[in-house]
Amino acid sequence: MTALRQSAIAELERVPEDKLTTIIQFINSIMTETKAEKSGNDLDQFIMPPTERSQNADAYVRELRDHDRF
Repeated sequence: MTALRQSAIAELERVPEDKLTTIIQFINSIMTETKAEKSGNDLDQFIMPPTERSQNADAYVRELRDHDRF
């Protein structure tokens, strides 16, 4: 165990029991923020894979225009 951890545990042992709930909530909020920072926003999840039609959009539009009977 590192000296920093030992120091933290010693400080926790000195905290009155009625204040431990507050400290645990604070630690949990820090851990949640850390997880959120690590995960970031994965914008690639919103990108749809290209379809054959979208790759040949110009040809598709020309085909629609050529077969228009109006």
